[in-house]
Amino acid sequence: MFQILNKQKGSAARTGILTTPHGTIQTPVFMPVGTNGTVKGVKPEELVEIGAEIILGNTYHLHLRPGELLIKEKGGLQKWTNWRRPMLTDSGGFQVFSLGAGKDYTPLSNIPKIGVKISEDGVEFRSHLDGSKHFLSPEIAMQIQADLGADVIMAFDECAPGTSDKSYARQAMDRTHAWALKCKIAHEKIQKERPAEAQQMLFPIAQGVVYDDLRIESMKFMSELDLPGVAIGGLSVGESKEQMYHTLDVLQPHLPEHKPHYLMGVGTPEDILEAVDRGIDMFDCVLPTRLARHGTFWTHEGRFHIKQSGFKNSSEPLDTTCTCYTCRNYEMSYLRHIFTEGEILAMSLLSIHNLHFLLDLTAKIRAHINAGTFTTFKNDFLRNFTIPDGKNHNSDP
Repeated sequence: MFQILNKQKGSAARTGILTTPHGTIQTPVFMPVGTNGTVKGVKPEELVEIGAEIILGNTYHLHLRPGELLIKEKGGLQKWTNWRRPMLTDSGGFQVFSLGAGKDYTPLSNIPKIGVKISEDGVEFRSHLDGSKHFLSPEIAMQIQADLGADVIMAFDECAPGTSDKSYARQAMDRTHAWALKCKIAHEKIQKERPAEAQQMLFPIAQGVVYDDLRIESMKFMSELDLPGVAIGGLSVGESKEQMYHTLDVLQPHLPEHKPHYLMGVGTPEDILEAVDRGIDMFDCVLPTRLARHGTFWTHEGRFHIKQSGFKNSSEPLDTTCTCYTCRNYEMSYLRHIFTEGEILAMSLLSIHNLHFLLDLTAKIRAHINAGTFTTFKNDFLRNFTIPDGKNHNSDP
């Protein structure tokens, strides 16, 4: 169930509460990504401390290893991973097309830059782990996610390349629509066999590459399925920020008012603020922990790298305004030293900081929407925040 609490005048920003079997989620929300059943370098207890309310697991990766049946035998993903709060699993569609090509596959002539075999029934692909062949269909994706046991699950979709011409973009969109219908039917059958306290919410994914009319058509189709929420896929995969914001502007009037809106794979501070302004409620991205593993961190002034020479003797924390565990306990000179020496602790501490930064940002966004001051907050934040480039960062785990 989703309840809207407040709306920002002059904006599409709103706050809400999404209720799941494992607890409630305040929106707008950022969801840390636990691709293989763990958020890299951060313990569940630490995620709770920094304010995470929901995290993601990846259907593609967990299906390949260790397999959903083992996880089901262990009581489901939340029990097995010791994360007792809400969880979302993606459909596996994005990873099938981005990771599943296999080195010895020959791309089909009518499918640009995709080395998988697509039929109306599903997709044959090769494991990025060992090259073994696998097949995913809407029905299989629903069963895998049922066995994993997340609260929110995603419909199987085709994430067409951002360079696709309109003809192929339409083919991929139509296939995604057909698969969404199959997912809904399979989902309803599976949920009838699950107890009331374990019911899962299915979100379909609107596609359409960068074509406005296809995007609108896809969002209307997914909205009419009358499922608990809707997602926007196929953005933040290499297009410019201007293109992404334009697509969100085009879609905003067509988003179903009383359902949560999930923008998949987006998670920079500036993108979250801009997307919330355009009516988005939910975000996920691997970027906070990926950047941390490479020594990059966010502050209220922008994005920086820990190996900058000016940090060598600094007694300051990463961000003087931050209250995370890392900033409360460590100065930059030490963090720079242990990162330079390749210590795992450095990556963990930077990951904690980056995740806290985004979770704290979304908490501030909620507070400002509730107070009616979101637009001023957004403008002030972006005015002082240094963006290193104008491009999106690939969200592929």
